[in-house]
Amino acid sequence: MNQPILLNMEKERLFSEFSPVSTENWKNKIVEDLKGADYDKKMIWKTGEGFNVNPFYRKEDLPEGCTVAAPGEFPYTRGNSGCNNWLIRQSIDVPTAEEANAKAKKMIGDGVTSVLFRVHGKMVTPEYIPTLLDGIDAEKVELNFNVCVGKVKVFTVQLVEYFKQRGFDLETVRGAIEYDPIGKELLAGKVIDDYASVIKELVTTLEELPKYRCVAVNSAKLCDAGAYITQELAYALAWGNEYMNAATEAGIAAGKAAKSIKFNMGISSNFFMEIAKFRAARMLWARIVEQYNPECKCACKMMIHAETSRFNLTLFDSYVNMLRTQTEAMSAAIAGVEAITVTPYDSVYETPTEFAERIAKNQQLILKHESHLDKVADPAGGSYYIESLTASIAAEAWKQFLAIEEAGGFHKAVKEGKVKADIEGAGDSRRTALAKRKEILLGTNQYPNFGETSEGKRPAGKSCGCGCHSHEGEGNTLAIKRLGEEFEQLRLATEESGRRPKAFMLTIGNLAMRQARAQFSCNFLAAAGYEVIDNLGFKSVEEGVAAAMEAKADIVVICSSDDEYAEYAIPAFKAVAGKAIFIVAGAPACSEELQKAGIENFIHVRVNVLETLKALNAKLGIK
Repeated sequence: MNQPILLNMEKERLFSEFSPVSTENWKNKIVEDLKGADYDKKMIWKTGEGFNVNPFYRKEDLPEGCTVAAPGEFPYTRGNSGCNNWLIRQSIDVPTAEEANAKAKKMIGDGVTSVLFRVHGKMVTPEYIPTLLDGIDAEKVELNFNVCVGKVKVFTVQLVEYFKQRGFDLETVRGAIEYDPIGKELLAGKVIDDYASVIKELVTTLEELPKYRCVAVNSAKLCDAGAYITQELAYALAWGNEYMNAATEAGIAAGKAAKSIKFNMGISSNFFMEIAKFRAARMLWARIVEQYNPECKCACKMMIHAETSRFNLTLFDSYVNMLRTQTEAMSAAIAGVEAITVTPYDSVYETPTEFAERIAKNQQLILKHESHLDKVADPAGGSYYIESLTASIAAEAWKQFLAIEEAGGFHKAVKEGKVKADIEGAGDSRRTALAKRKEILLGTNQYPNFGETSEGKRPAGKSCGCGCHSHEGEGNTLAIKRLGEEFEQLRLATEESGRRPKAFMLTIGNLAMRQARAQFSCNFLAAAGYEVIDNLGFKSVEEGVAAAMEAKADIVVICSSDDEYAEYAIPAFKAVAGKAIFIVAGAPACSEELQKAGIENFIHVRVNVLETLKALNAKLGIK
């Protein structure tokens, strides 16, 4: 019988024959390969989060003490101990208790383990909860309720009484009554200043339900409006601290106050940074709560429900939304949050269908049953990159948090319009980046589906989350506007004009350059919904223009090399002679000479795509 060969790892280490390579040597090799290009400009990522990211990280970049505490230990950076079995959550917002009950039971039967019911004020009657929760085992499913603020106290009393009457184990049932008066002011302009007394009543009412929380921090809405990661985190911490202050000043013990708060946070598509954000969030919140001297360290643990962002969802090419939400959900799962909601891919333009909701639920089941992300606690722990990101995000968010506190706190920032200005400013910056293709939204500003039409789809209406319509953007309320909305409006305007302009690629000259520029131009113009006609190449300008006129082109784009534009562009422009809009693909050295000849339109990587397309639509008579 062959005996296994055992290596003495103390004497013989893997790759021991290779000498170690220093960080300086790695950097020198990169600089050499850049062939004179500036290292900082080419390799250092200048994020919108307030810090820079290096092209590589090594052991010496690990923050001191980053993995000293194990998962489940204070300050809870590393999440939960043991397994990482998060709850699969979905939301229900339907007009009657009977419909909501049927939908919830269907979802639960399909694998959902956490449900959020949006409860409109007129629904809160003595009969509502028994009908809503009929046949649902509250000991096995987390039940969350977003209730109209004016009815939250009555609803909470009725819920506790229902659990008692049905004989549920009050120590086992878990969930949340998501009372968020400051969020209501931010999103709908409804001012509720005396919320401390309400929080105290809710905490008192729920004393018999130790696993129920009654205060919500809904920073997911900031993510939906385009907040940068450190912005969302800083405001979430200040938001939570505002409620901690209110609760403790109302006489609630610090530990009990902390355990009454639940954080609903967003997940953007910045995969590694989102993993780091949730790790940093737990660490910073633990430090904040620690300052209140709670009765036990366990009160310092942040309870996080994470929700995939609506900011980057699109109306066109909407199946791509599944890819976005899948990577986002994966970020939150790896980070170790307690529950995740995947936003259905079609929610941009309709009330999500049963199919879309099933897909959203299955996306999480894949992460559990095929990727087994629920089996490992803090899989990112010890990663040089993610640990460094965690420290950088924590440092920047903490700096912003202190600035908010020094200025008077989160509620004051909401009242003065600072939150609105900061978050909308971030959203505007990201939309500008999208317009210039510095930020890419697949299927919208890059690689659009050339043949797709809206098929009657239009952006869905918005509400503040509990039945009343929000006044988004009015006064100090937050305007929630998706990243790609302006591109969608442009494309819908083209569609609604009743015509589909044709953009013809007049490809001539150098094979590689004409093909590259034709592909660039097709993607560029299809983003406005134009029909693009690519070509293999023409032997002469006359042949190309004749083909364009035969195709009844509205736009003719000449695609060639910079050197050859001096020869081809002006003759082609004169041959088109006002029969179509003429465009040069690129920014050749002879641009000034071409402009003197009357050529006005150039498209290249430095132009603002959105503004250029709007100008073309105007020339085509499309409003």
